[in-house]
Amino acid sequence: MARNKEALVLLLDVGPSMHGVLQEVKNICSTLVHKKLVYNRSDEVGIVLFGTKETCNELAKELGGYKHVTVAHDIKVVDEGTSQALQNLPAGSVPGDFLDAIVVGLDMVIRKFGNTKGKRRLCLITSAQHPLRDPPEGTKEDQVDTIADQMKRHDIKMECIVFREPGVHHDAVMEENDRLLYQFRNRSVVKVVQVDSPTSLLGALKTRNVLPVTVFRGDLEMSSNFKIKVWVYKKTAEEKFPTLKKYSDKAPPSDKFASHEVKVDYEYKSVVEPDKVVPPDQRIKGYLYGPQVVPISSAEWEAVKFKPEKGVKLLGFTDRSSILRHHFMKDVCLFIPEPGNTKATLAVSAIARAMHQMNKVAIVRCVWRQGQGNVTFGVLTPNVSSVNNVQDSFYFNVLPFAEDIREFQFRSFSSLPSSSQPTEEQQEAADNLVKMLDLAPPGREVLKPEFTPNPMLERFYSYLDLKAKQPDANVPALERCLRRITEPDPDVIDQQMPLIQNLGKAFELKENPKKKKARTQDRLAYTAGDQAKPVAEPSMEKDGVLGVLHPPTENIGQIRDLNPVQDFEAMLAKRSSSTWVQKAIEEMQKYTTALLENSREGDNYQKPLECFAALRKACIIEQEPEEFNQFLTKTYERLKGDVANFFQLLSSKNISLISKEEAPDSDVTEEMARSFYLKQEAASQ
Repeated sequence: MARNKEALVLLLDVGPSMHGVLQEVKNICSTLVHKKLVYNRSDEVGIVLFGTKETCNELAKELGGYKHVTVAHDIKVVDEGTSQALQNLPAGSVPGDFLDAIVVGLDMVIRKFGNTKGKRRLCLITSAQHPLRDPPEGTKEDQVDTIADQMKRHDIKMECIVFREPGVHHDAVMEENDRLLYQFRNRSVVKVVQVDSPTSLLGALKTRNVLPVTVFRGDLEMSSNFKIKVWVYKKTAEEKFPTLKKYSDKAPPSDKFASHEVKVDYEYKSVVEPDKVVPPDQRIKGYLYGPQVVPISSAEWEAVKFKPEKGVKLLGFTDRSSILRHHFMKDVCLFIPEPGNTKATLAVSAIARAMHQMNKVAIVRCVWRQGQGNVTFGVLTPNVSSVNNVQDSFYFNVLPFAEDIREFQFRSFSSLPSSSQPTEEQQEAADNLVKMLDLAPPGREVLKPEFTPNPMLERFYSYLDLKAKQPDANVPALERCLRRITEPDPDVIDQQMPLIQNLGKAFELKENPKKKKARTQDRLAYTAGDQAKPVAEPSMEKDGVLGVLHPPTENIGQIRDLNPVQDFEAMLAKRSSSTWVQKAIEEMQKYTTALLENSREGDNYQKPLECFAALRKACIIEQEPEEFNQFLTKTYERLKGDVANFFQLLSSKNISLISKEEAPDSDVTEEMARSFYLKQEAASQ
């Protein structure tokens, strides 16, 4: 077998105890096959069913026994036939014997590959609730040891997923079965996972194996003369959708070797000479810096780059409580001592245990590879192992720089008047709602991260398979098993309906009718919050549970010198007629023009700057981009000689034409908006 090629045999219990989750078994195994068709098209998969009424396997034909075990699909390269075999799983009528199924699956692998090297794996999904047949010789424990020896000899691993619903009585038979499965695990050939819900079953089987690759191998530098050899792996990383590529159907159907790939070439042409192609040596990138573009060559960009040395350095220790959990960024990594290095193992263990006892964490500076253009700062949290054969280690989380943190200040509920705070009845109703939807009740946890698959990925692979079979198929509705992840449990909702009704009774609920372009009131009511102080405090009117803020309505209809931006927002919010918005925009344009005409040498630029910003934002929200674009163009052409510095100020604040990306009704592209001031200057020269 090829180094990266895997052979997998699925051992599926279809007996009566598994009938309730057969659909989930189909889904999880189908997703595994779909991912192999995308990422590992040369992998081979076989399917063995046990608990069937019929018997169909080579061992039964040659030796007898091994009843109710059926080979539904021989070990072959994954194709549509593999997926089809999983969709046709029968509901068995007799209890299954998982030891017989393991022996049959093991025999299939050995017959197929013999002693050749490669990745070979069995996957057992069962309830393990029924008694196993006694072996012809010896005990069941002896049989397990014999099977484990064969698996070790041929380097075959196995995953075992045991599904038992909550409330199932744990009898002597199940205890014996569990003991036998854990005997496999103790021989280091089997990984055993127990789940108690169909949703957990969906995520229990790793449908795509990702090879562990080190992010860093080198020294953890505690000081200039104290360094520890460590390896760093990713502990968590977001699983993304497969990359969609462009393919062509222009190749002749008879060409079996056609790749159907599309090659894209780009040509750069001059604006002055549209027919002339600009060669690479005559092109250069640049950055907008105020109204001008600063060209920077690739050589200059390389020279200005920060090129730190590869390494991980300790900066110091701090209390665990001083590192806020919500500051963790990106993926989590795992620091382990260099394999086989006893001194590194002892050093990591000693430091991790000391940090754990003192409730400390370490702050480190990381450069994962030579030539990396950035430095990462992060926190090491001790991970002290409770298992004898597992080493102590550190979890690593990236910490933000000052530029990465977003601070949002909100008013405290305690600062609101008592009339705006929840009553005891309302608070109790809200508390009951939280308790009702508790995902971690005593003794049980629902939607464990390690057993909860991404429903969007599951749906994508399912639809990809459907699309391959039916090109014109529509996107199906979300399956019931995936809705359990994306929606509250309907059984819980039905049982706790009185609590939900009490929540509605505790609050005064009103219908919130949709208003045409209503977001103006919501978004513009605060635009001047950091530009000018309001004339008067806005009034609070109760609208259902939440209050809605309305701007003051006195003297609306004109823009005055005291607070022009607030007056403009108040006119927009009034909407007493269909022409009121247009009137507000025209009034703001007249006022802003008058301000500029009376401004000389920058003596009063701040106020027209605020007016321009408010006018532009309003025209985007009200979908009136042409009003602003024409106003800016005409104003620039008329006053550029008198207030040139003002337009440079506008350019530095990125107050330019409204583009299509900001307002669909605009005829201005993003490039035109970005280069507006440059083109106007060039035209005037």
